[in-house]
Amino acid sequence: MDNADYLDVAVRLANADMTDVSALQEALYEEPWWAARVTTRDLIALKPVADGLRAVLAAAVERDATRVRAEVNQLLERHPLRPRLSSGHDDEPNWHIHVADTEELPATEVAAAAAWGIAQGIVRLGLERWGLCADPGCGTYFVDTSTNRAKRYCSARCANRAHVAAHRSRQRGA
Repeated sequence: MDNADYLDVAVRLANADMTDVSALQEALYEEPWWAARVTTRDLIALKPVADGLRAVLAAAVERDATRVRAEVNQLLERHPLRPRLSSGHDDEPNWHIHVADTEELPATEVAAAAAWGIAQGIVRLGLERWGLCADPGCGTYFVDTSTNRAKRYCSARCANRAHVAAHRSRQRGA
């Protein structure tokens, strides 16, 4: 994994429905080595991490640098990196770094990856590229990687739903 992947983990964890293990597994779908191993213990351990990530994202959306710094540093302190060199899996010589001891709970590595990912995202992107979906019923955070920095919705689905609702409202008013 690289830092962009860790940022993706952080945003997906922040937006995850942390009500049960299957919802957590769904949030970690791109990391099957974590998703397949998570248990109720991991869910319980990751709930405060998701809360912390949402606090960072809310502060970033508000462009509150002081709060972003405090929240990110708190996450990094609570979930420190403990890098480990890995030579691959299944006897493949694919060198990479694990951010925490993989022998512990998957939550340990997920939390460290998410904390590092959000920190690196703030360093790389500053505070201008973070958003909260403009659909009032959504509440999903996103990273705006568009060229013109004009993204307002978390997904095409939310944007389409909002545009259709606005169109229907105009039609009723006409």
